[in-house]
Amino acid sequence: MPPIRRIPSGGPWEGRVGYCRAVVAGPWVLVSGTTGTDPATGAIPARVEDQCALALRILEAALREAGCALADVVRVRYILPDRADFEPCWPLLRAAFAAHPPAATMIEAGLIDLRHRIEIEAEALKPDA
Repeated sequence: MPPIRRIPSGGPWEGRVGYCRAVVAGPWVLVSGTTGTDPATGAIPARVEDQCALALRILEAALREAGCALADVVRVRYILPDRADFEPCWPLLRAAFAAHPPAATMIEAGLIDLRHRIEIEAEALKPDA
C-alpha cells in the first residue's frame, strides 16, 4: 500500500479541528472543504464571488502541491449557507472546470464562520495513476 501524504496549509482551523488541507492516498487526492479565507491575512471577502475565487485558488494550490490540477478533479461538493449565493458563482466554477467538468453536488448548510458564504471540497485522481 502506498504511503499516505498529508498536505497542511498552515491555516488556524487545521490545528483546532484536527485536519489538513489535502491528503494524498495512492492515486487519490482528497482536498478538505476550502473557504475563501485569505491564508496570509485571515481576511474573508464580503462578496460570495470573491470568496469562491479565493477558495478555488487555495484548492488549486493544494492540488498542485499534490501533483494534480483542477482538470484532475473528479468530484466536487459546494456547501453554501444560502443556496441563492450559488448562481453568482457559476461563471467562476464553469471557468475553473468547464473543459473537465467533475461530478458535483451543492449542499445548503451552515459553515464554521458566519462570514463564510461558500466552501468547496474536491477529490482528484492523480494523472500518473
